Amino acid sequence: MNASSTTKAVVLLIICTFFWGSCFPIGKHALNEVHALTLVFWRFTIAAVCLALYILLMGAERFALTIRQWIWVVAVSAVGVGGLNLGLFTGLEHTAATNGSLIMALSPLMTALIACIAMRSLPTLPQCFSLVISLSGVLMVITNGHLETLLTMDINQGDKMIFSGMLAWSFYTYCSQSISRWMPVIPYTLVGMLSGATVIGLMCLATPEVHPFAELMSSSALGMTEVVYIGVFGTVAGYLLWLNGVRELGSPTAALFFNFVPVFAVLTAYLMGQAVTQLQLVGIAIVILGLLLPRLPVFRKATQAV
Repeated sequence: MNASSTTKAVVLLIICTFFWGSCFPIGKHALNEVHALTLVFWRFTIAAVCLALYILLMGAERFALTIRQWIWVVAVSAVGVGGLNLGLFTGLEHTAATNGSLIMALSPLMTALIACIAMRSLPTLPQCFSLVISLSGVLMVITNGHLETLLTMDINQGDKMIFSGMLAWSFYTYCSQSISRWMPVIPYTLVGMLSGATVIGLMCLATPEVHPFAELMSSSALGMTEVVYIGVFGTVAGYLLWLNGVRELGSPTAALFFNFVPVFAVLTAYLMGQAVTQLQLVGIAIVILGLLLPRLPVFRKATQAV
């Protein structure tokens, strides 16, 4: 791997995490004009259309799945992609964007723990250490520094919903490791977007006060732009940039960049005029420290190899 390709991959990963991080405050602002289900429905629909066009223009690897495999792919996609976005954007109606980004930052650790449970093995000492530090940072923020609220479970409802969405995404990430051996990544992602759009579309039909088309058409130009941004940049572009970074640097090194998501969420929230407290900044520093510590040896080895 040469220096120029490494630099390019690093830049693209930083852009990717900016897209993902900025979706938190932008999504929260968009919820002022559209219902959470409407926002998620259009995110999936826009992303599915973009991915379908990408496959038509660029082509895709051929693959063949059994009926059982197709059922598993659709089920995992509906639970993971649909559960994440439902919990995330519904939760953002009741909590701060910064809180949401911090909770989602726990996903890599939760994925590792799910893998340990599935393989019936104990987590390593660095994983336990990282989880304890990161959880303390998240709890500091979502309890506003009053950890005694944990005794009465008086935690913001939005934080609980986003945490549930994060668990669904961690489950999806773990299951995707095996699914990727049967199915190319881009078509698999398209199935995820279509499954999510279908699930959320059915929920919209079952919710009388939600009208996705009418709400989008009656939104302001800014509101429409925010919805399109989340679908195109926060979903399709972010995912493709992430794939490039993983291919160039490897998944252990690329995973380090996920820690920039809450940082960009806070910066975007600040630029948009949303409140950012000193406690949230401290929480972000603690979460990032907890996530980075066990990965520093891997990053050092990868840097030396380059």
